[in-house]
Amino acid sequence: MYSYWNVFRVIFLRDIILASRYRAELANPLIFFIMVIVLFPFAFGSDPELLRRVTAGMIWITALLASSLSLEGIFRSDYDDGSAEQMVLSGCPLTLLVAAKITAHWCLTGLPLIIIAMLTAYLLSLSTQALQALFLTLLLGTPVLSLIGAIAVALTVGLRSGGMLLSLIILPLYMPTLIFSMLAVENAMVDLPVDAELYFLSGMLALSVTLAPIATAYSLRIRMS
Repeated sequence: MYSYWNVFRVIFLRDIILASRYRAELANPLIFFIMVIVLFPFAFGSDPELLRRVTAGMIWITALLASSLSLEGIFRSDYDDGSAEQMVLSGCPLTLLVAAKITAHWCLTGLPLIIIAMLTAYLLSLSTQALQALFLTLLLGTPVLSLIGAIAVALTVGLRSGGMLLSLIILPLYMPTLIFSMLAVENAMVDLPVDAELYFLSGMLALSVTLAPIATAYSLRIRMS
């Protein structure tokens, strides 16, 4: 009898190892994020106060787009080589396999984005309170992006125009996370409480962790049928 933890660990490590073999694809979202962050200040001039005010929105919008670039890779290679069909037909709970793949995706994209974003915010001289709020919103929000995005990816995997359809599905669903994250950082910049926004993001994360793997597994099963 298999152990759920061992199954999760094997799928997680498998995706990490496979991603390390395609470093260009892995680096594309991070390069995109860095390029936008570097070029963005040129549109606002050299006013440090203005740059500080737009930093939260700039970082979050760029992180959202960069995360979206890598979403298709969650199931694309599995669909192409038949592994997705084997996952559906295996005796292992599909929800567990999907959760492992989403976790691997976040570790490969979300964590590096958080590190780069915090370095950028520090270089733009954000206050300590704003840096703390930005870190917490990214820590709570980026997993939500991966979890929600995985549902849409499972629905569109293998479609010829899947990339465009994927964007149309996920961008409206990302808006609450984006709005409340930006509000939290903006409130922190003017010394206002951010508890409400962080509670909302925590609730979004808890809801996504609970329901997204189930919805993703169901969507993938439909696509493979």
